[in-house]
Amino acid sequence: MKFTLSWLKDHLETEAPLADILYALTDLGLEVEEVSDPAETLGAFRICRVIEAVQHPNADRLRVCRVETYPGGPGSAPVEVQVVCGAPNARTGLVGVFAPPGTHVPGTGVDLKPGVIRGVESNGMLCSERELELSDNHDGIIDLPADAPLGERFIDWRGLNDPMIYIKITPNRPDALGVRGVARDLAARGLGRLKPLDIAPVAGAFPSPVGVTIDPALKVKGCPLFAGRVIRGVRNGPSPDWLQQRLKAIGLRPISALVDITNFFTYDLNRPLHVFDAAKVKGGLRIHPATGGESLLALDGKTYSFAPGMMLISDDAGPESIAGIMGGEASGCTEATTDVFLESAYWDPITVATTGRALRINSDARYRFERGVDPAFTLPGLEAATRMILELCGGVPSEVVMDGAVPDTARAYRLDPARVQSLVGMEIPAETQRATLEALGFTLTGDMASPPSWRPDVLGEADLVEEVARIASLTNLVGQPMPRMRSGVAGPILTPLQGREKAARRTLAALGYNECVTYSFIDAGASALFGGGQEALRIENPISSEMTHMRPDLLPGLLQAAARNQARGFMDLALFEVGPAFQGGEPGEQHLQATGLLVGAAAARDPYGSRRPVDVYDAKADAEAVLAALGAPARMQVDRKVAPWWHPGRSGRMTLGPNVMVSYGELHPKVLKALDVKGPAVAFTVLVANVPLPKVKTATRPALALVSLQAVERDFAFVVDARVEALTLVNAAQGADKALIDSVRVFDQFTGDKAEAQMGAGKKSIALTVRLQPTEKTLTDEEIEAVSTKIVDKVAKATGGVLRG
Repeated sequence: MKFTLSWLKDHLETEAPLADILYALTDLGLEVEEVSDPAETLGAFRICRVIEAVQHPNADRLRVCRVETYPGGPGSAPVEVQVVCGAPNARTGLVGVFAPPGTHVPGTGVDLKPGVIRGVESNGMLCSERELELSDNHDGIIDLPADAPLGERFIDWRGLNDPMIYIKITPNRPDALGVRGVARDLAARGLGRLKPLDIAPVAGAFPSPVGVTIDPALKVKGCPLFAGRVIRGVRNGPSPDWLQQRLKAIGLRPISALVDITNFFTYDLNRPLHVFDAAKVKGGLRIHPATGGESLLALDGKTYSFAPGMMLISDDAGPESIAGIMGGEASGCTEATTDVFLESAYWDPITVATTGRALRINSDARYRFERGVDPAFTLPGLEAATRMILELCGGVPSEVVMDGAVPDTARAYRLDPARVQSLVGMEIPAETQRATLEALGFTLTGDMASPPSWRPDVLGEADLVEEVARIASLTNLVGQPMPRMRSGVAGPILTPLQGREKAARRTLAALGYNECVTYSFIDAGASALFGGGQEALRIENPISSEMTHMRPDLLPGLLQAAARNQARGFMDLALFEVGPAFQGGEPGEQHLQATGLLVGAAAARDPYGSRRPVDVYDAKADAEAVLAALGAPARMQVDRKVAPWWHPGRSGRMTLGPNVMVSYGELHPKVLKALDVKGPAVAFTVLVANVPLPKVKTATRPALALVSLQAVERDFAFVVDARVEALTLVNAAQGADKALIDSVRVFDQFTGDKAEAQMGAGKKSIALTVRLQPTEKTLTDEEIEAVSTKIVDKVAKATGGVLRG
């Protein structure tokens, strides 16, 4: 919705500055999208006089002008400057427009600076209309009347100082699609007084030769009211300058007086109208639903065919207009038009919207009718437009013809001032609430408020509260602390699971992963790959064919995100997501997962050979980091009882007995192929709820335990069967003496043909470092040997391994 400040002041008597009006509009819910203020671009251009213009000594087409300027405005001390001008009409005594140095010239994009032109100093510019973006004329500089006030701003003298305001209108505020509706809101806010709108009926001089009828089926829903009148003897020339300037200011092209008048009422009073050339109308006008197959050449130059049920305005010869949307070319007004039929009607919003969308026509009329115009203003709008046509175009009006009746929009809702204050949170006196609604056009009878006919959006008591709050301004709300249920230090808000979810998310982000938020819905094929696809996970009303099942795991969404990134050239990825996965369709049949995915290389290319493909140990290390952040025990079991979507030889699980905490490893090649993911891909899934909570719950950290005694490290190399896992040796050695043994780690593995040649077929060597940490006294050689013997015995019993000779 666009309008100018002067246009607004036709309806609003106000002295408020532009900045206050703009702030109030946005605060009222009419968001200001753009302001075009001529004072900002043309405010520096002032009226001046050329005292003398002489030939330039070094150029045939240039003249040196002594210019009398008034930088301080009319009545201030004059300042004489020298300007070199190339305009052919530059002459002594000319009154024109001067731009001083430092001015930005919008027509050329140049910032003026003092300069020297062909050896002669020049300070400023005498401007043409094109340089001020008033027209394309640049044959000469602006030549004003001799009595133009010297020193006055040119935009003030020419009447161009009229800011254009562009506001966004939400669909529930059709009343703000007219300048008067905007003025009403501002007046209710207290920025002025709404000027009265008195519309006196225009007496008809003769019966209308054009009759109107509405198909009975449309009177209920479609077109409750259609009215119009013939005006004979009009002159359809150009509209007056004031009207053209207003239409141009809001981006409309002036066409002719009749068309410009209808456009003016569309924006001024939110009353779309249409004028037919009465000489081209055959018989009467009939409003009826299309039977199907009719066509019409519309005013936009396109021919439209109509489906059954679309509303049309037809004469005896056929369709003449698309009801409530756009008129027809055949009955449109031209310069030769002398007799017109002026139409004003109320159209059903849903019917207009349906037809407009089907035909893909966007027009100012459709935009307003589909949101809801004021039905009670149908006849007053016709009278107001008639009077303007008579004033600007002349002519003699007929009597008004109409069919139907004004729809009954009467309704009332209870205004409870105490309830309003409770919901809004501000002290708004009852008298102020009533005055606010009355200023907006509501009628109050006792405690019942009846909305005006131009507010179809007010449909309940809550809307009354909104109107009061909107005018009172929610910016006046003062923050108040919420009452505390208990005194003292507040307890934790997050549940333990929520705290762990937060910790997992922060840890994964710190490890360099990028968080993804994917849909909980996936396609049936991807669901089946990850143990889903069953009927319990199928969605009854999916939003698309690719979102038919609840996800049984987070990996499908991450893999699909990886495939989309790879298709765009991003081959190395680190993605994670924390969210629910579903094992059934009933409430509670879901669990929280923290899943990470690595694809491609583990490092960028560099001159040091750091780049390598990601492997299972990258996933395992990151999974252990997440478990540590969640407070998992440092010691746990690892097995290979993984789900089918993991690689059978390069994956595993971390468990505490039967409690599975993590699955990790390479993904199965068939899964990667099905989801179109290229390159090595490893992942891990942490079941957050399965990580046991600490046995001792305290808000403080335990004291740091430091031991002053020196630790002892011993190395052991065991020969075991090639199928024995290294973790089995580590766990066996760790259990030899839990009090003394601080850590056990693998530092070497000898496998392959050479190993078998030395140790026998099917054998390998695994070397362990065992760290012994005494706490009471330094260990003696005998004690160290005793522990070493226990370690060898434990490993031998668990794996059948022997010390390597």
